[in-house]
Amino acid sequence: MTHTKPDTRIAIVGSGFSGLGLAIRLKQAGMHDFVILERAEDLGGTWRDNSYPGCRCDVPSHLYSFSFAMNPDWSETYSPQPEIWEYLRRVSAEHGLERHIRYGHDVQASQWDDDAQMWRLKSSGGELTAQFVALGAGALADPRIPDLPGLDDFQGEVFHSASWNHDYDLRGKRVAVVGTGASAVQFIPEIQPDVERLVLFQRTPSWVLPHTNRGITRAEKWLYRTIPGAQRLSRLGIYLGRELMVFGLAYRPGLLKPLEVLSRAHLNRQVRDPKLRAKLTPNFRLGCKRILLSNDYYLALTRPNVDVVPAAITAVKPRSVVGADGSEHEVDAIILGTGFHVTDPPYAEHIQGRDGRTLAEAFAGSPRAYLGTTSANFPNAFTLLGPNTGLGHTSVVYMIEGQINYVMRCLREAWRHGWRAVEVRPSVERAYNDELQRKLLGTVWNSGGCASWYLDGNGRNSTIWPRFTWQFRLRTRSFRPSEYAVTPER
Repeated sequence: MTHTKPDTRIAIVGSGFSGLGLAIRLKQAGMHDFVILERAEDLGGTWRDNSYPGCRCDVPSHLYSFSFAMNPDWSETYSPQPEIWEYLRRVSAEHGLERHIRYGHDVQASQWDDDAQMWRLKSSGGELTAQFVALGAGALADPRIPDLPGLDDFQGEVFHSASWNHDYDLRGKRVAVVGTGASAVQFIPEIQPDVERLVLFQRTPSWVLPHTNRGITRAEKWLYRTIPGAQRLSRLGIYLGRELMVFGLAYRPGLLKPLEVLSRAHLNRQVRDPKLRAKLTPNFRLGCKRILLSNDYYLALTRPNVDVVPAAITAVKPRSVVGADGSEHEVDAIILGTGFHVTDPPYAEHIQGRDGRTLAEAFAGSPRAYLGTTSANFPNAFTLLGPNTGLGHTSVVYMIEGQINYVMRCLREAWRHGWRAVEVRPSVERAYNDELQRKLLGTVWNSGGCASWYLDGNGRNSTIWPRFTWQFRLRTRSFRPSEYAVTPER
């Protein structure tokens, strides 16, 4: 029986760490029949999009990079955004990925054709068929815009931190900032000296630890370039130090007490005003939300041109914003540091599986997948950085590499045996996710006393991997065909 041949073996959606990492592994394995569909006009994913002032990674540089493409020339222990973006461009060029990337291809629909046993994709750049699809959009791809009454009528400037308007001059402006997460803690100290007034609307304060960032010396760079294994040993030390936090995050929350003491001392040292200090003191366990790092965030909030409003915005008027505490503030601009669609990813609305349902419908408000990678009723589809592969303590690139290794093993098995379709069994996916939720019970992420973006609309933690990351790597080291329903060549 003859079959229609797809346009490409593999369609990769997205050109951030996930998409580029998989593409590199494919080429290293001699698999060159793939395309990367990128909605923007340049590669880089979240490190292309997030260019706000002060943007940098909060995971050490030597760990937040590919193990197979380490960079001995990082300028700082925690790299700034332009450097990470340039790293991705360089790695892409070194592995010849440009010819595989199709820019300006925003994937709007992906539908499984059960008769042809292939995926049919429609994008802003045209149509494409593929045997396999790998979704590499990531969790930080689509900014979350809050539904603030009157926002559309505001006559000033409004933008999200992930879509920073560099053409708008903030100097001398009155600015409202919404949110106190990982982005706000970085850009607030950068813009505070330039604005006339900064009003920070904060629903919940975060735990902030002193930042240990420093410049990497020329001697260190020489060592990493010259001595075999030196950088890998440094990377291992960073990794093990980060993994120690899991004992407190997942098993014994009391072990995190020293970090809470350190954070409170940091706050007390930098904020003398007891009223402001009270506004900035968290009332939940450290780690329940993402732990923030900064040496100048608290200091910026003590400046005379800054007001901290411990309330949400309830209304936006043409030239002002109103807080839940009843206060009204005239502003020229509103900057939204309100995070991303993590537990309700827009891509899930556009991928339709074997039974005709979209991935979003299958999720029913609570994303789930086997090993965060494969989903029942969605044959030949992989999600990179999918459900429960997120972390609160270390580098997601480590998780991405584990998933990529798993995907590569699956592809090799499929092509070796001539399978046309590979689909995780519903019972396997269900048992795995039940296991995850049991392990999350009692962890800081689930019971730390906060409402975080780790939890979905159903109150279920569909974001965090609940154990040591090396345990995830062990789970993804082997591909078990018995866990999958396969369609052989006919």
